[in-house]
Amino acid sequence: MKPDEKIMARLKPGCICMGIKLHRILEAIDQGATSFEEIVRLTGIGQGDCGGKRCAKKVKALLQQTK
Repeated sequence: MKPDEKIMARLKPGCICMGIKLHRILEAIDQGATSFEEIVRLTGIGQGDCGGKRCAKKVKALLQQTK
């Protein structure tokens, strides 16, 4: 990830309901998370009002990019 992309990841939402930024999701993937469930456990995403309906697609797409 380029430096500019890292800065933008700090600003972009990862989970709107929980107020978790994208960079937290990327950090979890960098630490070895390989599934949505692992990222939920590490970051707390997916536990808001929508139950992960908004962020699950984004997380799964990010996981596919890292394979």
